[in-house]
Amino acid sequence: MIKQIVILAGGLATRLYPTTKKIPKSMVLVNKKPFLEHQLMLCKKNKIKNVVLCVGHLWKQIRDYFDDGKDFGVNITYSIETERLDTGGALKNAFQYLNDVFFVMYGDSYLTINWQDIYKFYKKANKQGLMTVYENNWNFCPSQILLNNSKDEIIEFTKENFKPEMRHMEYGINILPKKIINKIKKKNFPIELYFHKLIKEKQLAAYISKEKFYEIGCHKGLREIGKIIN
Repeated sequence: MIKQIVILAGGLATRLYPTTKKIPKSMVLVNKKPFLEHQLMLCKKNKIKNVVLCVGHLWKQIRDYFDDGKDFGVNITYSIETERLDTGGALKNAFQYLNDVFFVMYGDSYLTINWQDIYKFYKKANKQGLMTVYENNWNFCPSQILLNNSKDEIIEFTKENFKPEMRHMEYGINILPKKIINKIKKKNFPIELYFHKLIKEKQLAAYISKEKFYEIGCHKGLREIGKIIN
């Protein structure tokens, strides 16, 4: 069982301005609690209590509220960005804290899917990494992902060169191996470079989620998520 999750929570959250000019996105209130608190409850529900927080923008507010996580039933380790590193660079910056295999989730995602079901699929797939995907069919945004015929492996993932035959999008929680982290030599780069490397090696499994995803990346998402979180 995977016992660790990395939450990428260091971004500037410009789409939530002016709210996030003075507070980090993780501290935005959803039903009177910081959003990160809801994420940590999801972690506990899915039997994961070791949390690595990749933080940067106004990160001390997060630490002052959550401290080491004990009061919330988890163990928090802070990986602090002193400069902008993007999502992939943030993972590389956290290298010393990573387990051999770990979940990674974005700091604005709220995902009600059963994470341990994802892990069971990952073990059977016998791949180095896994991406959860959602059958978007171009409804929410351009579909980014092309699956193989069996729909259990990703053969293409893009943020720019979309193809009509693409039907899926990234869902928001993935599995990566520590051994891949230092294979990208750049310092500031997006997490997609890890996915591209795994795809090239035919090592990125695809787990299709039937559950709707929620996120607070924009004001519309923030309003929607407030309706489903207690």
